[in-house]
Amino acid sequence: QVQLVPSGGGLVQAGGSLRLSCAASGRTFSNYAMGWFRQAPGKEREFVTAISRAGGNTYYADSVRGRFTISRDNAKNTAYLQMNSLKPEDTAVYHCGASSRGNLGVLQNYEYWGQGTPVTVSS
Repeated sequence: QVQLVPSGGGLVQAGGSLRLSCAASGRTFSNYAMGWFRQAPGKEREFVTAISRAGGNTYYADSVRGRFTISRDNAKNTAYLQMNSLKPEDTAVYHCGASSRGNLGVLQNYEYWGQGTPVTVSS
């Protein structure tokens, strides 16, 4: 089992920044790729970004590329999501997931999820 605890969400004005963290415990963190998905009210959970086990490869949804940066610190068992130039349409509950499979843009390929952390961007 892998336990994931996200933090860092909150209320921010458009154009502002937030940094989300996802702290992992349980099995070896570096055995898992990490991803962030988000779910806005009334919408399905959508892929935001993912990072490979060692952090050498990152993947982004077109809607966040250039504004968001995913990273990880395997020594601290933590993944991060730096969100800059936030827009009202980024408002959602953000979920971190751990995957030992490929195709990190697919929700079903994640075995473990943390509870979401809400992000609200005001205009």
